[in-house]
Amino acid sequence: MRIVLSRKGFDMASGGGPSPIVDGRPVSLPIPDSKGLSPVTYGALGLGALVARASGGRLGAGDACHHDPLFTADGQAILGQCHAAEGHLARQGVGVGDVFLFFGLFDSPDEGRHHRIFGYLKVARVIDVATADAAVLAPFRALGHPHAFGLHAGNDRLYLGPGAAARRAHPGLRLTALGARPSLWRVPGFFARTGLSYHANPARWGAEGQLKAASRGQEFVAEVGSDAEARAWLAQVIAAITAD
Repeated sequence: MRIVLSRKGFDMASGGGPSPIVDGRPVSLPIPDSKGLSPVTYGALGLGALVARASGGRLGAGDACHHDPLFTADGQAILGQCHAAEGHLARQGVGVGDVFLFFGLFDSPDEGRHHRIFGYLKVARVIDVATADAAVLAPFRALGHPHAFGLHAGNDRLYLGPGAAARRAHPGLRLTALGARPSLWRVPGFFARTGLSYHANPARWGAEGQLKAASRGQEFVAEVGSDAEARAWLAQVIAAITAD
């Protein structure tokens, strides 16, 4: 099994600022639509005011967004990936049975700017968008997933399966070490043991689980196999995501 730490949502380069924590719940703001394909606006998702604040007024309710990952009311998640990031996932062998943990940059008065996990997806199916016919993509178009409205790249794929967005900003979902800059994380020790893609340089790893996270990579993959510590941690994370 592989655990994929997957960077998503607003940050300083994509959107212009961190996503907010609203009434104790992390609200990951989708990045702006850059392909002109998405029919979904921030206003349609009820995010117009939050996006305007996070972007310093550069974006608003009428702007189209890349609503991805998308979480459904019946407990499913859908992720689209393409270009170099999808190439990396393919080289790492990511597929059915693997788990994405989505993280992003958030801000709150209590915690400041930090990276935290805000959702998960356990892969049950992978769809090659380039070869999928209209009937296969129709359910995802109905949901407004941007990768169902046009090919983003020749290696465009959808990852589907059980998943959810976090209902609250559980302390166990925070990646950034307390009092540190966002990219300085504290992670379980198994990540150093099993390895994490883009983090092979030993200089990135410090004592007591400290990790200097790569600044702009999208998909960080750990091949954990049957590692007991990794599986126990993953179960705890999913429990924290789904907790009320």
